Amino acid sequence: MSELSFEEQLEQGDIEIPSTLPVLPLKETVIFPQSVSPLAIGQERSVKLVDDVVSGEQRVLALVTSKNDEVEQPGWDDLYEIGTAAVVHKMIRVPDGSLRILVQGIGRIRLERPVKDEPYLVGEFSEVPDVVEETPELEALLRSVQNEFGRLISLVPYLPAELELAAANVDDPSALSHLVASTLRLKTEQKQSLLEEPDVSARLRELLGILGRELEVVELGTKIQSQVQSEMEKGQREFFLRQQLKAIQEELGEGDDQQAELNELREQIEAKKLPEDARKAADRELGRLEKLPPAAAEYGVIRTYLDWILSLPWTESTEDNLDLEHAREILDEDHYDLEKVKERILEYLAVSKLKNDLSGPILCFVGPPGVGKTSLGQSIARTTGRKFVRISVGGVRDEAEIRGHRRTYIGAMPGTIIRSLRDAESRNPVLLIDEIDKMGADFRGDPASAMLEVLDPEQNKNFRDHYLDLPYDLSKVLFICTANQLETIPSPLLDRMDVIQLSGYTEDEKLGIARKYLVPKQLDAHGLSAEQLEIGDEALRVVIRQYTREAGVRNLERRIADLCRKTAREIAEGRSEQITVDEERVHTWLGPRRFPADPRKRTADPGVATGLAYTPVGGDVLFIEATAYTGKGKLTITGQLGDVMKESAQAALSWVRAHAEELGVEENWFAEHDVHIHVPAGAVPKDGPSAGITIATAIASLVRDETVAEDVGMTGEITLTGQVLPIGGLREKVLAAQRYGLKRIVIPRDNEPDLEELPQETREELQFFPVDSIAEVFEVAFGKGKKTLPRAAASAERQAAAPSSV
Repeated sequence: MSELSFEEQLEQGDIEIPSTLPVLPLKETVIFPQSVSPLAIGQERSVKLVDDVVSGEQRVLALVTSKNDEVEQPGWDDLYEIGTAAVVHKMIRVPDGSLRILVQGIGRIRLERPVKDEPYLVGEFSEVPDVVEETPELEALLRSVQNEFGRLISLVPYLPAELELAAANVDDPSALSHLVASTLRLKTEQKQSLLEEPDVSARLRELLGILGRELEVVELGTKIQSQVQSEMEKGQREFFLRQQLKAIQEELGEGDDQQAELNELREQIEAKKLPEDARKAADRELGRLEKLPPAAAEYGVIRTYLDWILSLPWTESTEDNLDLEHAREILDEDHYDLEKVKERILEYLAVSKLKNDLSGPILCFVGPPGVGKTSLGQSIARTTGRKFVRISVGGVRDEAEIRGHRRTYIGAMPGTIIRSLRDAESRNPVLLIDEIDKMGADFRGDPASAMLEVLDPEQNKNFRDHYLDLPYDLSKVLFICTANQLETIPSPLLDRMDVIQLSGYTEDEKLGIARKYLVPKQLDAHGLSAEQLEIGDEALRVVIRQYTREAGVRNLERRIADLCRKTAREIAEGRSEQITVDEERVHTWLGPRRFPADPRKRTADPGVATGLAYTPVGGDVLFIEATAYTGKGKLTITGQLGDVMKESAQAALSWVRAHAEELGVEENWFAEHDVHIHVPAGAVPKDGPSAGITIATAIASLVRDETVAEDVGMTGEITLTGQVLPIGGLREKVLAAQRYGLKRIVIPRDNEPDLEELPQETREELQFFPVDSIAEVFEVAFGKGKKTLPRAAASAERQAAAPSSV
């Protein structure tokens, strides 16, 4: 047969497939009928096979795929049973001895039996025709495969666009299946399965499933690639813009400084052990800062915010020292007396030692000014080895002072709590909140309510300052509050505190404090030594009695400072080298006495009684005066008194009028006279029920025209039936009476147990008369009265077998 005849037969598809064909094993390749594929031939027997086929007339050979790609020379058992008869179109010999051929599949064949193995495999084959049943389902499958194949071509770059047109023009279902199967990148097993399927409908259905899976994978890959490409483009765009921005900043002369500043901030954030919330906020704000030019208004706001985050002690803390012996030494060294307060602090530290945790109740020291509340907080910090920070909230009316301002405001900053922790450089300092009873409230908010969260151990673990807007743990902070009185502290806030009362000092206690603390302190402050200035005890007692009258020791320290200044001038001018201050020098240097030595002359006239009062600055003595003049029984009350005290005056007058006959008063005396009750120091507001018996005594003194005993002070609430009810602040009142030189004190009998709280020297110096009724009060005020001793003092007196002055 001529060459031309063979080509014509090939074009017309009339080539007859011989029954005996040489076998060319293929690795990882499946050739389909009606498809053209290039092959590389390298094995010696395969090269001989191709040479023999090309030199023959038919140029037909069997292409059968090997089951195992690792077998170098596959045998019959290594080959699939179904293969493809193909015609060799062209052959090119490569210089290395291998061949490149172009083959075209012409039909599906099945191996019937092997014929020979050498020099290459030759077998007997039979044709496997396609099974085609013309049905609407086959037409539908044909169109579906064409559509899906077209979609795949548009998405896959390795398939040329011309294939879509070629597939669309194929009407033969079998030819279409072979075209699609030969162009897709499928596994060898999948291609072999398609080749072995004679039913065209089944083959198209299998192809449709393969195309669907391929489309799903390709579309997903395209989506991922699109996202990656978008991110890359965004990153490249940002890089390009940053480079431009950098060039602009360098041109303006600010690029290097800003970048160095940003790098420094980034290093500080990396080095700082920030909690997760704070770290996220810092990274977020730093990212915003990098995108802003330094001239932007928000640049400084963000930079300040980052500086605050980095300056706070998020994890830094000091180690607690809970040695009780050490604590006792420091408390005794820093404070004179105050035994009950020291015991309470040591108990608190003992509990903390057992728990190994110094957090717990909030301590609140309450007492008059100058008794050592603030210095106690400093001693606790010194005892525990913690940092000490003091904040004063007296007069604070703005909630933002506690919680800070939001960053939307110009000049916003954190609240005083966060600022104090920044100053302490520790997350567990001793934080003293001074004057907590003097916080106010107005239209800007209620700082006391904001303080509820700060002082609640159950809430302050996540305290959120408005400026930071981040949770900050305050549970490790030891809060200590100070106040002069409890009445002005809101009840919910007071409920969170463990109140420790500090009372005023007696004369002996003041003398001890002056000797041990005040004099050495002032000598050092004025550059003097103990040899240059000596102040005797009697001189100090004169200063205490005649130049100060207070619960604390602040004015006493000022008077000692006056003596030191006078001494410093004497020595500096060379007039003296050593000075001893005695009573005479005290009067010379400090001038006339500030307070009278004996105020009892105020009761020299009838109608005046001495009462005892409690104020935020300690106890005080009130002289209640009553006078009468012709009238119709009207009562006038002056002295800037509160409603409660005015009602006590009404009740006292009513009792005296009801018992006028018993008191020896004329029957119509009250109907013909108006009574005026006045409490001097009229510029000072006064209130409370404890002056009831004093007012009644003053009225009784007036109507009986009989003076009240000059050395008697009294306190107690009166009822309309003449009973005497208990009062508060007894210790402060008694100490005030002692300072004023009173000797006998009338108290309600229910307050008798409170006498145990008094200093020993006070109980020895004063006489106490517990009473149940106003009649007993009159016995002491107008007669000698019967002295009643506190239980403990009476027992001590009996043991001593000597008269007691308690």
